[in-house]
Amino acid sequence: MAGSVESDPVDVVGTWVTADGHIRQELLPDGRYDEARGERRSAYTGRYTVTGSHLDYVDDTGFTATGDIRDGVLYHEHLVLYREQTSS
Repeated sequence: MAGSVESDPVDVVGTWVTADGHIRQELLPDGRYDEARGERRSAYTGRYTVTGSHLDYVDDTGFTATGDIRDGVLYHEHLVLYREQTSS
């Protein structure tokens, strides 16, 4: 079997939020993302891919960015985002 535990993608699907709630990044199961900034919905949209715990983003306008999940926290360029907990 090809691959290893380290290369298996981390589950990133869901909403990730900065501590102050200003930036909300929704990572969708189809490989798309939608990022809101303050009152501006869909400020950035595009596609993402996951390799292990590393994310590569390509915005619909063409710019690229990266992110990494470490200890359940998403470090996306200069941002630190936490998985939003859903209430049960």
